[in-house]
Amino acid sequence: MSRYIAAIDQGTTSSRCMLFDQAGAIVAADQKEHRQIYPRPGWVEHDPEEIWANVQTVITGALAKADARPADVAAVGITNQRETTVIWDKTSGRPIANAIVWQDTRTDRLIAELGGEVGQDRFRAACGLPLATYFSGPKVRWLLDNIADVRSPAERGELLFGTMDSWLIWKLTGRHVTDVTNASRTMLMNLAALDWDEALTAAIGVPRAMLAEIRPSAEVYGQASGTLAGVPVASALGDQQAALFGQTCFAPGEGKCTYGTGSFLLVNTGQRPVASTNGLLTTAGYQVAGQPPVYALEGSIAVSGSLVQWVRDNLGLIRSAPEIEALARTVDDNGGCYFVPAFAGLFAPYWRSDARGVICGLTGFVTKGHIARAVLEAVAWQTREVADAMAADAGVPLTELKVDGGMTANGLLMQLQADILDVPVIRPAITETTCLGAAYAAGLAVGFWPDLATLRAQWRKDAQWRPTMDGARREAEYSRWRKAVQRTLDWVD
Repeated sequence: MSRYIAAIDQGTTSSRCMLFDQAGAIVAADQKEHRQIYPRPGWVEHDPEEIWANVQTVITGALAKADARPADVAAVGITNQRETTVIWDKTSGRPIANAIVWQDTRTDRLIAELGGEVGQDRFRAACGLPLATYFSGPKVRWLLDNIADVRSPAERGELLFGTMDSWLIWKLTGRHVTDVTNASRTMLMNLAALDWDEALTAAIGVPRAMLAEIRPSAEVYGQASGTLAGVPVASALGDQQAALFGQTCFAPGEGKCTYGTGSFLLVNTGQRPVASTNGLLTTAGYQVAGQPPVYALEGSIAVSGSLVQWVRDNLGLIRSAPEIEALARTVDDNGGCYFVPAFAGLFAPYWRSDARGVICGLTGFVTKGHIARAVLEAVAWQTREVADAMAADAGVPLTELKVDGGMTANGLLMQLQADILDVPVIRPAITETTCLGAAYAAGLAVGFWPDLATLRAQWRKDAQWRPTMDGARREAEYSRWRKAVQRTLDWVD
């Protein structure tokens, strides 16, 4: 019997492969970063071929660290940076250009054009999403409009579009498929029908012939070739939905927040999509083959961990990301300083591409310690805004928050988050929940694990932070944070 489930996590800054055993424990992992390509201000690209080469490298590395062969792997699942857009030639397999990354804002004029007199909610009823540079459908349109001689081949199905899950599944199996979670981030899928919407594809200008087949998140898509020869490729989930699944948020009302490059708060809303009136996204949460889909509400925050990287690389205040906590602990508060990192606009709940980052409240008293603390508070305040919007949409206030991702190692941030939300913050024993979610879904698809109840029974708590901040202080500081947010707006004409 195969001993492991493999998970490929194709992220914004790196690709990883992890092997999990029957108990859901990490047996081995390998990781490799890829280049961030910035051709112009606001443009962010990745090289799909570099990413594919790195994925093969980390698969080999993880197998070697576990002293395992492909025969030891029951299935492989994929989780991926969402919305990042690749178009490739169906015959040669070569991309026609670099991938346009989810953070990229080059489609801002197209977004305004598509909104017309209706504005950002023009397509929300069908796809659950506001018009924003974040999503992949308009990125496809931009590539078709700006690269010579590609529109006709795309209309004939000679060019294929995919998010990173589709790119990797195609490279592994030769099949052009995507899952419901990734398809729900394109602005091209009808949320209720879970299929491409003719009105949306026509309005946005993306030929149906270049779109992948939409499948459940946990299902065998095909057999891998190459490094994982013969292993079933059996799941795909966008990274945040994978974290929801890995945190075993299988019941309506259960939710999690992942702190990575950005922060993403998702709550399970059950078998029906819940329309947001407070700036959140309605999205597919996951679907197990043969079962109804599960939907979620999501609040997407563009800049979290990347803010710490910016402070390290652009300001030089710290030499490594973990040092931000020690620097922030040199002061007792933010000294009146607030940092709103709207580097590429504001995501939920504002969806303002005209916003740009600000540091407010600077006086001669403020030190680099205060700035470091304001950086961590910025992550927590952005999460508070999303949590408030989620409570308003779902009609139920947050009672606790499950957290995961690299930033949960920062104890001060976790305490600040508990204080700012006024609820307990709980970190699981396995914080790599994106990989775990992809592994769980793949394992379900091939019978490695029998059911969701088995997965839920494996979840273990590692640490918990309880709120200690006085309520009056919390609301006063929240008011100042919101004033700082207002200073970011209308910067870009």
